[in-house]
Amino acid sequence: MSEIIGMVALSHSPFATLLPPADPEQPGGRFLTEAARLSRAVARLAPDAVVVIGPDHFHGNFYDAMPPFLLGVEHATGFGDFGSRSGPLPVAGELAWSVYDGLTRAGFDLSLSYSLTVDHGLVQSYEMVCAGAEIPMVPLVVNTAAPPLPTMERCIGFGRALGDALRDGGGTGRVLVIASGGLSHWLPSNDPRDPAMAEERRHAVIHGREAPRAFSVEREHRVREMGGNRHAHVNSGWDRWFLKQLGTGESRPIAALGDAGLEEQAGSGGHEIRTWLVGHAAVQAPLVWTAYEPVPEWITGMGLGATFEVR
Repeated sequence: MSEIIGMVALSHSPFATLLPPADPEQPGGRFLTEAARLSRAVARLAPDAVVVIGPDHFHGNFYDAMPPFLLGVEHATGFGDFGSRSGPLPVAGELAWSVYDGLTRAGFDLSLSYSLTVDHGLVQSYEMVCAGAEIPMVPLVVNTAAPPLPTMERCIGFGRALGDALRDGGGTGRVLVIASGGLSHWLPSNDPRDPAMAEERRHAVIHGREAPRAFSVEREHRVREMGGNRHAHVNSGWDRWFLKQLGTGESRPIAALGDAGLEEQAGSGGHEIRTWLVGHAAVQAPLVWTAYEPVPEWITGMGLGATFEVR
């Protein structure tokens, strides 16, 4: 059996590495300062493993076959997009298989990868929280782009089953849950059904596995052009409401929005809150909101929360 010692939930953004602030008073500075403080707290807790829940941004998964949930069980490699870490990542294989067994017993069908590619959606938060420590991870990718989007209710149930699998399954040790997902942000559509999507982009999100590096270079160029836009839309009022709901321990009002309501309030990028819902349900404890900063220059509202049980 493993012991869940807590959760850290935080936003990620390409511009946390591409446009880092020179001092804490500049956009994003307060968020990064608080993230560093939390990483020091995590170091004192000394987890034996971390479960990292995050999305993929068409670097590892494409619409040739898109899973709602994908678990890495053996090898994981950072893609290295937007200045995030590239190369091999440590995987807690025994714990990953225990998670798989527990989730399947609970009725969840999820895809497996023995050689998983993860991008900044997982790696950036892993690096921020673990601060260079090679803590073995269980990488869990949740699709947040377009169908097959697991419903928010399904994500809550999945998170509860994940928590049970960690507490009741095989393996021992102290496990920290890390949820990585942006809050409100508006992005171009990732839905291949969208008639407004340019044909070359539609081809890339479906067939990008043919040449993922070339696709990434083209995409990174477009994303860089979005950086520094102080007029980018961020719904800070909704972000604060979302964080308050998780602080009360009640996520059902969030799920009640449905996909259309969520996208209206938080943008297409807001679907990434599914990672927070999974992690929150896994630890079964209110999230303590430690920092929030609307950063239009980073095209996202940056939120940070944590809950720890120290024994």
